[in-house]
Amino acid sequence: MKMQELNNLSREELIAKERSLKQELFKLNQQRFGARVDKPHMFFLVKRDIARVKTLLNKGKKEEKANG
Repeated sequence: MKMQELNNLSREELIAKERSLKQELFKLNQQRFGARVDKPHMFFLVKRDIARVKTLLNKGKKEEKANG
């Protein structure tokens, strides 16, 4: 997912997106310990997307403090 796509989402949508990405990462970890993982590169991609979402959420918090 690209940063531009995430910038257009609201705070609630970002939180929901983070939750779904964490669930996906959990499923990948279950596959890792249960059997072979078909797409090992997905660990990197999902973790990177989680980091992008968290960056935007923290940026929003900082802007709220500055304005509030």
